[in-house]
Amino acid sequence: MRLRFNEAKATQAAAQFLKLRGGPMSYVKLIKLLYLADREALIRWGRPVTTDSYLSMDSGPVLSRIYDLIRNEPSPSAVRIWDKFISGPEEYEVHLLGDPGCGELSPAERQLIDEVFRQHGRDSRWALVDYSYGLPEWTHPDGGALSIEYRDILRAAHKTETEISAVEEELESLALVERVLV
Repeated sequence: MRLRFNEAKATQAAAQFLKLRGGPMSYVKLIKLLYLADREALIRWGRPVTTDSYLSMDSGPVLSRIYDLIRNEPSPSAVRIWDKFISGPEEYEVHLLGDPGCGELSPAERQLIDEVFRQHGRDSRWALVDYSYGLPEWTHPDGGALSIEYRDILRAAHKTETEISAVEEELESLALVERVLV
């Protein structure tokens, strides 16, 4: 059972990276930075920041729903938070349209985003793609897309099976509570 995708939180995380950048950013780079933040949060705290699903694609790990938000034109009836604050891609870059705030992000998550940006924010999108090829949970999909599970990331970070099971149980409990409350 997966956590429900929190578009507001994902938008706020993306906006924080764009603010730190101080201008437009390649959407490939933004997706990689968001993936690295999610990955590190999952390893440290047992919970991702964006609650997105992950895929191995030819360009490395990708956040599935965020990729769709950036690349796909919404239907006329869709109400999307992302589109109110993050532009569609122009020349492969996105930029902030407004400030979504940061109320969905914890102080620790905001600090983690700052840390990931300090570590990788100066890297080019292609350097980040190359870096992501070296992440142990990524497997080349040969033109397709393969799911990356939380377990894959935790195993790549050398968590024990007991630790992995505990994280999975907690995330399953959170997902169940979300389903009941929503």
